[in-house]
Amino acid sequence: MAAISRPRSTVHAWKPQVPGIAEVFHARFTDHAYPAHVHDTWALMILDGGRVDFALDRERHGVGVSDTVILLPPGVVHDGRTVTEAGFRKRVLYLETSLLPPSLTGAAVDAPLLLDGALRERVHALHGALGGRDDPLEAQSRLVFVQERLRGWLEGRPVIPYGVPDARTAVRLRELLDARVLGGITLDEASALLGHAHPTHLIRSFRQAFGLPPHAYLTGLRVARARRLLLAGMRPAQAATAAGFYDQAHLTRHFGRHVGISPAKFARSGRV
Repeated sequence: MAAISRPRSTVHAWKPQVPGIAEVFHARFTDHAYPAHVHDTWALMILDGGRVDFALDRERHGVGVSDTVILLPPGVVHDGRTVTEAGFRKRVLYLETSLLPPSLTGAAVDAPLLLDGALRERVHALHGALGGRDDPLEAQSRLVFVQERLRGWLEGRPVIPYGVPDARTAVRLRELLDARVLGGITLDEASALLGHAHPTHLIRSFRQAFGLPPHAYLTGLRVARARRLLLAGMRPAQAATAAGFYDQAHLTRHFGRHVGISPAKFARSGRV
């Protein structure tokens, strides 16, 4: 009996001319697993096919095609993976924190799955307006209504501050990494800047607080920067060094794990 061929994975991404939206990302994945990572934006996702399983702040969730909208907050560790052989199709909007303040992160961690048919329709319509790439007024108008409904969901819940009590060392290390995305920082440097904390203590504290080691966090920040540079038209080789990677091969290795496609194909995907 002949093996059933899977549909190939595809990615289509671009930076729209709409303030507040950092990236539009449409993808079909048949066999892909995202490593644990964070975004500096909100990730607003709807599924058009299949099922996806993900962990957010160490709690696993699963969802299929329905009226459910997935909202992942910035700065919180999550992963994602296919569930069935058919894979899944998704559309994602990466929203800047100017639209939804980080103070709403706790509410989103508590309930990342929003069962709201009207919200899903609004997100679907917004994608349609963004795909046209004509007058941005329609997309901006639809974005306002999406923002309104998301805030209604998040602000209607008790605000749960996100963070780990007494994790000051981990928070300060994270601030150092955020400030040193390009040049990076060694553990010895971090130790000296953080009161000569032992390197193993730094790593354990960071992992306990944020769910991944410091180097993985920094890699995620660099991949996110490379995505923005590629969508702005920069060639992969230049984007690699501009994002803090050693070279294009270094970027390609990590980019494939995080995005499911090579940097070159990602850059071309928005020109289709």
